[in-house]
Amino acid sequence: MAEETLKAKTSKGLFWGGTGSLIQQLLNAFFGIFLARTLAPSDYGIVGMIAVFSLISLALQEGGFGAALINKKEVRSEDYNAVFWFNLLIAFACYLILFFSAPLIARYFHQPVLVEVSRWQFLCIVLSGFGTAQKAYLTKHLKVKEQSIITILSVAISGVVGVILAFKGFGYWALVIQALIMNVIFNFGPWFVSEWKPTLHIDFKPIKGMIKFSIKLLINSFLSILSGSLITIVLGRFYSAAKVGFYTQANKWSGMGTSVLSSMIGSVSHPVLVQVSDDKERQLRVFRKLIRFAAFVSFPAMFGLAFIAPEFIVIAIKDKWMESIPLLQILCVAGAFAPISGILSTLIVTYGKSDTILWTNIALSLSTILVLYLAFPYGITYMVIGIAALNILWVFVWWFLSHTKSGYSILGLFSDLVPFMGIAAFSIALAWILTKWIANIYLLLIAKILVTGVIYLILMKVSRAVAYKESKEYIRKYWLYRGQQ
Repeated sequence: MAEETLKAKTSKGLFWGGTGSLIQQLLNAFFGIFLARTLAPSDYGIVGMIAVFSLISLALQEGGFGAALINKKEVRSEDYNAVFWFNLLIAFACYLILFFSAPLIARYFHQPVLVEVSRWQFLCIVLSGFGTAQKAYLTKHLKVKEQSIITILSVAISGVVGVILAFKGFGYWALVIQALIMNVIFNFGPWFVSEWKPTLHIDFKPIKGMIKFSIKLLINSFLSILSGSLITIVLGRFYSAAKVGFYTQANKWSGMGTSVLSSMIGSVSHPVLVQVSDDKERQLRVFRKLIRFAAFVSFPAMFGLAFIAPEFIVIAIKDKWMESIPLLQILCVAGAFAPISGILSTLIVTYGKSDTILWTNIALSLSTILVLYLAFPYGITYMVIGIAALNILWVFVWWFLSHTKSGYSILGLFSDLVPFMGIAAFSIALAWILTKWIANIYLLLIAKILVTGVIYLILMKVSRAVAYKESKEYIRKYWLYRGQQ
């Protein structure tokens, strides 16, 4: 019965995580199209330059305690309370430091406007401090549906405001205000659906029990963000705001696709793998199902986005963004592997090996610096290719670090990934042959999507892929159940 209960919770979490993320990214795409058609590349570049500081500060503020709470077998109200007040304290401290550092940031990027822009943008850090413990509580209890609804509302409301401001000529301020409104809803929304609420009894003693685990995840988050943002730091220093905007736009669209998949699987992978951690054979079975499901969805989705990128960019956000197309295609290919890396690293976290995560990301950061140094003389495209190749290679690094304890062989990894990757690539190649004669760009975009999707699903059915069969069966049962209510 426990197996059925866990399976039901996992399936429900995957459904709501996937549905919520899909709706969220569709809304992001909808509002993003209007914003990109209205704003200039330099507007995105201005905001993109300071994104790394916000991300690093958010990682410092969260401190790895969200993951520490999820990783604990038994969590008391006092644990959540300690994390809440500690994170809020760190959030205010980070904001004050960045507030007074704003002139230095503006000087580095040669953009005086960043002084005022960054001081407003960095308020998102303070807002995030109010939501860490609450979101950890919802994740711990697999309340994916509630989190999905909150996320959708935050994107929808902030998107409407952002588009209105962009049309009224607010420029990059439309993006800043949009981010602030989204963070207000995203971080205070959980307060209305969570059974747990913070108290004024402030006791940081529980932090001591989590600090050993969380500090390594904190440094890990810092390094992950830094390695992912190094290219923006380099571009912002040596290239124009418009060039940064082209990269930011490409990274945004590829990130939307990756986010759907990572959020869908990440919303359940950590708590589910923790629940079955006492039975290694069962954990491996659950883990491999997650890997196969990720591959089943990720490869056709991200390879497909790379396939339609030329038509999509020109139709959706005009040809002023054409320089983003090759960057988007490269990032999408690498992005197909991101959910796989996420699940592998999550498995290592469930073993309590936060030190392994730490040293691995130190190596990734150093490797990123080396790749950027070697590729810099050849331009932006080669830098992006280098980083993409490194991120794909890192899937095997995560596997190597997890396989000894998990028993997950390299043949198992290839058998879980290669069939989906190969069928997705073949579907796209065949679709390209069948649609290359179409001259109308609108018909070509539609044809590429439909033909690729049909071919992929037919091949999945013919090959009797378990992930395809289980996904179809769950969707059928879910809607049957909904119809009976």
